[in-house]
Amino acid sequence: MNRKTLVLPAVVGLLASPLLAACGSETAGNGGGNAIVVGTTDQFTATEDAPAPFDPAYAYDTGVWNVLRQTVQTLMHMPRGGGRPVPEAASQCQFTDNASESYRCTLREDLTFADGAPVTAQDVKFSIERVLAIKSDNGAAGLLSNIDTIETKGPREVVFHLKTPDATFPYKLSTPVAGIVPSDKYEAGALREGFQVDGSGPYTMKPEVRDGRLVDVVFTRNPRYKGDIKLRNDSVELRPFEDAEAMGRALRAGDIDMMARTLEPEQIKKLDEEPEEGVKLTEVPGLEIRYLAFNTQAPAVKDKAVRQAMAALVDRSRIAQTVYGPTATPLYSLIPSTIAGHSNSFFNKYGEPSRAKAAGLLRDADIDTPVKLTLHYTSDHYGTATAKEFAALRDQLNGSGLFDVTVEGVEWSTFRPAQKRGDYAVYGLGWFPDFPDPDNYIAPFLDADNFLNTPYVSTEARERLIPASRRAADRAAAAPAFQRLQDIVADDVPVLPLWQGKQYVASRDTLTGVEWALNTSSDLQLWELGRGTA
Repeated sequence: MNRKTLVLPAVVGLLASPLLAACGSETAGNGGGNAIVVGTTDQFTATEDAPAPFDPAYAYDTGVWNVLRQTVQTLMHMPRGGGRPVPEAASQCQFTDNASESYRCTLREDLTFADGAPVTAQDVKFSIERVLAIKSDNGAAGLLSNIDTIETKGPREVVFHLKTPDATFPYKLSTPVAGIVPSDKYEAGALREGFQVDGSGPYTMKPEVRDGRLVDVVFTRNPRYKGDIKLRNDSVELRPFEDAEAMGRALRAGDIDMMARTLEPEQIKKLDEEPEEGVKLTEVPGLEIRYLAFNTQAPAVKDKAVRQAMAALVDRSRIAQTVYGPTATPLYSLIPSTIAGHSNSFFNKYGEPSRAKAAGLLRDADIDTPVKLTLHYTSDHYGTATAKEFAALRDQLNGSGLFDVTVEGVEWSTFRPAQKRGDYAVYGLGWFPDFPDPDNYIAPFLDADNFLNTPYVSTEARERLIPASRRAADRAAAAPAFQRLQDIVADDVPVLPLWQGKQYVASRDTLTGVEWALNTSSDLQLWELGRGTA
C-alpha cells in the first residue's frame, strides 16, 4: 500500500488559525521484536569546542534535544496534540500568585532515576541551578535566566521565584535545558563530556560512538519510568545518515522504518507524485524558520543601511519556489504566519524586492558600492538544499550590482563555534521553536544571553517590550508588544527572515503513530511509534 498522509495537530491558543487533527491510529505497538529504526540526518559530534554535546546545560539544538527528550524528564511537557504544557515529572504545577512570579511544582510519588535512585525536589534544584551556574555560551541557559531563587519544601515540592513576571515559564520548564539529572553523574560546575545521558525519562540509551561521532543510539523502555507519556514500543534505534539520499536508500531497502529529520525537497516531491509500494509520506505542520543573521559589529554590515538594502533586495518568493518548492513559504517576520501575533513587518517596510529602494538606502548612508560580503552557511546541518539557497541569495544580491557576494559552506561542528565567536559577518541559520509561543521567536534573538551571542542590543526590546509581553497570562493581550518588536527587527535588521517550512516524514506503512512522532516544534516523540496496520 502506498499513500500520502496529512496530519494537522492543533496547537491550542497559539496558532493564528485553527488546525484540525487527523484521525490517527491509536493502535499500540506490539511491544516486542526488533527495535523500530528511525533515520535522521542530524549529526552528533564531540569536538574540542563542544566536548559535551548531550549535556542539558550545553545542548541547544533540535537534533540533540531530540535525544534528551527520550532520556531525561522535565517537570512539564507538551501534550500529544499541542496546547499548553502539562505535568510530566511533576504531578501538578501552578503559579501561586497573580503576577506570574512564583511557580510551584509537586513531584510524582516514588519517582526514580533509571538506576533506581529517588528523584527529589533537591535534584530539580541541583539540575537547574547547575545550568545557570555553567551558563554555557550555547544559549540554552537564557531560557532559565529569569529564575531568581529556587526553594525546596520537603522531598517533593519545589518553588521557582522569578525576577520578573513570565507567563511563558511553564513552557520553558518543558524544554530539555530544564531536564532533571542525577548529581552523582553530573558535576555541579562542569559539563559532562561524551554522549551518555542519564535521567528518569521514558527510555534509557546506549550510544555507539566512532571517532568522536555518534553513529547509532538505541533507546530501551525504562521500566522505572513514571510520567505522563504512554510508550507504544519497547525500543527504538536512532540511526544518523550522512545525507537524505542515503537515508532514503535505507528506507527503500527496509533497513529503517522511518525517515525523520530531514527529507530533501526533491525526495518529498517524488514521494508525493510517484508513491512507492509500502511507503507513506506524512506531512505535519512545521514552525521552522530560516533567516540570515548579522554580526552588527562587523565592518561590512555595521551600518544598518547595508542590512536594510539586503532586506529590500532579497526575493523570498523566488528562493522558496525555485529551491524548496511547496515545502517553504516566504516569511516577512521572525514570528511565523501560523503563530498568533505575526505581522508582515518586513513587507510593510520594504515591499516587493526593489533595486531602486536598496540603492537609495545605500546612497543616503554614503555606502560605497558594491558592498563586499561573504555569506556563511552550514553545509551539513539542514540538508543539501542550503547550498542552492545560498547560491540563489548570492546571485540575487550580485545581480543588483550593489553587492559583491561570495558564499562559503562550513560543517556544523566548525560553523556553530565560529558563529558564536563572531567570526562571520553574515550567516544563515534555522530556528525550530523551543515552544510554540511568539516569545520564543523574539527573545532568543533580542534578549540578554541570546542564542546568537549577538552584539546587537535594542534597549526598548530588552528592557521594556519583552518583559511586558511576558506579563500577559492571556497571550493574545501581548500582541501590541510583539507588533512593536517585529517592527524594530524590520527597521534595524539584526536578522533577516527568509522563509518558513513544512515538515514531512516517510515511513513503512506497517509503522503506526507516525502522525504523532514529530510535533510542530520538530520534537521527536519516539514513544508514539508502534508496529501494526495503520
